[in-house]
Amino acid sequence: MAIQSVNPATGKLLRSFDALTEDAISEKLALAAEAARTYPSIPLEHRALWMNKLASLLEQETDEIAPTLTLEMGKPIHAARQEVAKCATACRYYAENAARILAPEPIQTENSSYVRWDPLGVILAIMPWNFPFWQVFRFLAPALMAGNVGLLKHSPNVPQCALLIESLVRRAGFPRGSFQTLLIEVDQVEGILADPRVAAVTLTGSVAAGRAIGAQAGWLIKKSVLELGGSDPFIVLPSCDLDAAIHTAVRARLINNGESCIAAKRFIVHESIYDAFTKGFVAGMEAMKIGDPMKEDTDIGPLSMPKIIDSLEVQVNAAIKAGARVLTGGQRMAGDGNYFEPTVLADLPRTSDVYREEFFGPVALLFKTASLDEAIEIANDTPFGLGASAWTREPAEEQRLIAGIQAGAVFINAMVASDPRLPFGGIKQSGYGRELSAAGMREFLNAKTVVLATQH
Repeated sequence: MAIQSVNPATGKLLRSFDALTEDAISEKLALAAEAARTYPSIPLEHRALWMNKLASLLEQETDEIAPTLTLEMGKPIHAARQEVAKCATACRYYAENAARILAPEPIQTENSSYVRWDPLGVILAIMPWNFPFWQVFRFLAPALMAGNVGLLKHSPNVPQCALLIESLVRRAGFPRGSFQTLLIEVDQVEGILADPRVAAVTLTGSVAAGRAIGAQAGWLIKKSVLELGGSDPFIVLPSCDLDAAIHTAVRARLINNGESCIAAKRFIVHESIYDAFTKGFVAGMEAMKIGDPMKEDTDIGPLSMPKIIDSLEVQVNAAIKAGARVLTGGQRMAGDGNYFEPTVLADLPRTSDVYREEFFGPVALLFKTASLDEAIEIANDTPFGLGASAWTREPAEEQRLIAGIQAGAVFINAMVASDPRLPFGGIKQSGYGRELSAAGMREFLNAKTVVLATQH
C-alpha cells in the first residue's frame, strides 16, 4: 500500500512511497541490532561532534528544510523555520550536557558504590505529524547521545520529513544503522515492537494509539514512554496583566494552526474580568490571517488532513447542540484545502460528552469562574493532564495554582512550551514518562547499580 504525501493547502498529491516489505523491515532491524552492538562503544566526544554537526546542518539549511514541513502538514513557513531551529537547539543541548547527565553517580555506602547509565539498545519511536521535525528530534538527540539506536515510524502523511531527517543524521556522520526511518503501515508496527531486537518504544499520539502501544509493550515487558493528548487549561485571574494574558491566549490557542497537544484549549476566566477578556480574545482570534502557509504573513494555515477537519467539525456541532454559544467562527472554510475558522465557544456544559474531548484545531472553549478554587476544579475536570497556564500577580495564588493543578507542567504568566532543558510529559490520559532534559535521556537508560566490596 502506498504512503502518500498530500499538500493540505491544496489537496494535491506531492509524492507517493511504497511501504516497506517484510524482507526490507528485517534488513533494517538487523542493521539496527548490529549498530546497537557497536555504537555504544564509540566515545561520547565523537557522538557530540556528530550531534553538533547535525545542529549545524539544521541551522545552515533551515530555508531548504522548512518548506517540506509546510508542504506536508500545513504549518506557516515562519513556524516551520522556528521548528527546525528548535531542533538544532536540542542537538546542541545534548551534545553539551550528555557527559554530565551520563556521569556515574556515587552513592554513599559501606562499600564503593555508584550508579552508571547504560543504553538499552534499539528504540522504536512512533511519532506524529503536527511537529514533524521537533517531535522526532526531542527523542533522537538524547537517544543517540546516550548510545541508543533509533528506528523512526513517522506519521504516514509526512514521509518526506521522515526521510529528510534520516538523511541529515547520516550526513552529520552518525554510523550506518544508528538511526533509520521505516516507511511502514500501522499494522506493521506490532511485529516490529514484538521483535526481540527492539528494546523499548516511545510514542507521541492519540490516547487510542497510546493504549494499544502501551498494552503491547507491557505484555512484552518492554519500556515505553507515552506522550498523548492534552486539553490544557488557561486560567485568568483578576490580578493579572490582562492585555498580556489576552495576547498570549490567542497565540497559545492558535500555535501550529491549533494542532498542538500543549496548545491552551480551555480558557477559565474570573467573572470580574470575563467580559473584558472575552472581547479582547475574540477580537484577537478574528484578527488572525488565514491562508497560504507558504506566505510569510499567514498566521494560520490548513489543518493537516481531511479527517482532522472532519472530526473538528463534528465536535463543534456536538458542542453547539449541547448548548455552547458560538462567539466567532464555528465552520470549515469554503474552497480548496483543509481550512477551519478560528472559533470561540462559550458555555459548553460540563455534563456534555464533548466537554471531555480534545479539540485539535483552532477552537477555544471559554468558561466563567467565580473563584480560584472553582478555576482549579474546572482545570482538573478533564481526563488529560499535560500542561497548564495561569495568570495572576498574587504570590499566594501562584502557589495554590502550582500545587493544585494536575498537570505535567504549570506555567505562571507564560505560555506552555517545550524546552530541551525542562522535563516534558503528562499525567492521567496525557501519558507517562518524560522527554527532554536529563529525565528524558534517562528514560531509555539502565540505571545499573555497581558495588565494589572492600577487600580485607
